[in-house]
Amino acid sequence: MKSLGHKGEDIAADFLKQKGYKILLRNYMTPLGEADIVAKDKNIIVFVEVKARSSNAFGQPFEAVNHRKQEKLKKIALYYLKHNKIELPVRFDIVSIISRDGKAEVNHIPEAF
Repeated sequence: MKSLGHKGEDIAADFLKQKGYKILLRNYMTPLGEADIVAKDKNIIVFVEVKARSSNAFGQPFEAVNHRKQEKLKKIALYYLKHNKIELPVRFDIVSIISRDGKAEVNHIPEAF
């Protein structure tokens, strides 16, 4: 059985594909940490942080992407670009999901930071 986090990543990937994004990698691991989704939107490499919750009792899921997580994701992005010798613009998006009663409320925040 998949965890809520993994289900959230599946929902986010499907949502982004429907918007025309090409999913390049999921759960991209580096020595610096992990990026949930690396995608391409036209000619932009997009690093997507996915946050899924079963309720908003403790705030919206996207609020959990704090400054430290943002800085970590920026370092992961730089690692990815250098490691793969890619010279394209980069963007950071958040996909925030509240999943309850079998239904998912998806909030996509392009250029989140």
